[in-house]
Amino acid sequence: MHKVKETTKPIPRDVRRRRIAELVGARAIHSQLELQDLLATEGIEVNQATLSRDVRDMGLLKGREGYEIPGDAGAAETDRSLALDQAVHAFLSSSTCTQNLVVLRTPAGAAPTLALELDRAARKGMLGTIAGDDTVLVICKGASDARRLVHDLERMRARKKR
Repeated sequence: MHKVKETTKPIPRDVRRRRIAELVGARAIHSQLELQDLLATEGIEVNQATLSRDVRDMGLLKGREGYEIPGDAGAAETDRSLALDQAVHAFLSSSTCTQNLVVLRTPAGAAPTLALELDRAARKGMLGTIAGDDTVLVICKGASDARRLVHDLERMRARKKR
């Protein structure tokens, strides 16, 4: 068991989140419990609800290799495209379109992350997304926009992961 450093006052949210980003960037972290333990060894005590909110608000992606940091909401378009590319590689299982709707299937729990990255990327012809647990519904302006989106996502998925 790791020795926990003593803390005398709560750690500010921005400091805690900066440390979370550093830890996720430095090593593979596969669960919130593992992340919570790593933070505790540094004297950063955080309950599960707060940590879950941090992970969600930071937009961390959970892929096969553990948590990853996507481009943030203010990132350049290339960063948003890279974040979408990473989410597609990590989570997209299949895609189908009918008329102006696209149905994307993911592993359980991954649909909200994929939908978020699609929304952030603001793909041309896309109006918005609705995410369930393992399904994302994408509403496009027209049938050609839906077909183009499926084509683009399948091309991303087919590319080898960097």
